[in-house]
Amino acid sequence: MFHEFRCAPGDAHTEAFANGFAEIDAAERMGLDVVWLGELHMDPTRSVLSAPLTVASAVAARTTRIKIGTAVQVLPLGHPVRIAEEAATVDQISGGRLIFGVGRSGLPRAYDAYGVSYGESQARFPEALALIKRAWTETSFSYEGKFFSCKNVNLSPKPFQRPYPPVRVAANSADTFPYVGTLGDSIMVAGRVGPLKEVVPNLRTYREAYRAAGHPGEGAVYLRIPVYVAETEELARGEPEEGIMAFYRTLGARLEASAGQAGARPTERRAEQGRGLQTMTYEEVLRDKIVVGTPARVAAHLQELREEIGFDGILAELNCGGRLPPARVMNSLRLICEEVMPRFR
Repeated sequence: MFHEFRCAPGDAHTEAFANGFAEIDAAERMGLDVVWLGELHMDPTRSVLSAPLTVASAVAARTTRIKIGTAVQVLPLGHPVRIAEEAATVDQISGGRLIFGVGRSGLPRAYDAYGVSYGESQARFPEALALIKRAWTETSFSYEGKFFSCKNVNLSPKPFQRPYPPVRVAANSADTFPYVGTLGDSIMVAGRVGPLKEVVPNLRTYREAYRAAGHPGEGAVYLRIPVYVAETEELARGEPEEGIMAFYRTLGARLEASAGQAGARPTERRAEQGRGLQTMTYEEVLRDKIVVGTPARVAAHLQELREEIGFDGILAELNCGGRLPPARVMNSLRLICEEVMPRFR
C-alpha cells in the first residue's frame, strides 16, 4: 500500500495522521506485505507526510510484521550522512523491516522551498546514494565531493539488515533505468505521465544493464499504480473518479509549469505531456493508468500487467487524489487483502 497521509482541504492535520495510522494498523492486521510512505513538501491540501523516516519510526513502533518502505526518500534535499543515520535507526527499531526507496522527484516545488537547485538534482542523487551506502558499510571514512563532504564518518547505529536495507530506486527518465541496473538495485516505476506499457522498453535496458554488470538474477521491478476495489464494477469505477481526475489535472498543470525551469530537459516533453494529462478523459485513465474493479477484475488486470510488463510487486495507491472517505479506503483495502492478494501468492 502506497500512502501519502492524505489531507483534504478543510481536514485537520491531526485527523490526517489518525486516519493514516488507522489504515496502516488495518493493513498489518489483514496481512498486507508492505506500507510505502511518500515524501511531499509544502502541499497542505494534499498531504502531511513531509518526514517519511519519522513516520516510519512511528509505524515500526506500532507494528510487528509489516515491512516499511519509503517511496521515495528524496535524496538531493538532505545531507546523505544524516539520511543514512535516520534510515539505519528505523531499520534497527523495526527489527530489519525497512525498504529504502529513493529518488529525486519529478517536480521542482520542494527544491524551490529548500533552496536547492533542481537543475543539480540529477548529479546530486548518485553522489548521495553512494555516500549513504558507504556510511552503512564502512567503519570510518572521509569524503570530499562536488555537492557533499564529510570527515571521519563512523555511523552509529549501523542498519539491522546487512550489509544494508534493500534499496529501490524510482525511475522515470530513460537514462535512469540502465544506471539502476548497473548498481544492482531494484527499481520502482509509475505510469504517471504516459501509458503503463511505455515503461517496457526502459525495463529492458534496466535488465540488460543489470545482467551486464554481473549481478545475480534479472533485477526486481515494482510498479506503483492507483488501485481501487469495490463490490461492483459501477462502484469501483465511479467512487474514485473525482479524486483521480483531480490528481491528474493538478499533476498536468504542475508538469507543464515546470517545463521552463532549470533541470527540465527537452527530451522529457513536460509541457506537451502536462497538457495531455489536463485534457485526457476518465476512459483514457481507466485504460492506461489505473486498476479498478471488483476483486476478480482487479486480480485479472494485475495478472495482465504482470505478463505484459513483468513486475515483482505492486505499490497500490488506494486513495489517489484523496477524495475517498476513510471507510471506502478501508473497504478497498479489505477486499485487496482478502480476495485479490491470495491469487498472487
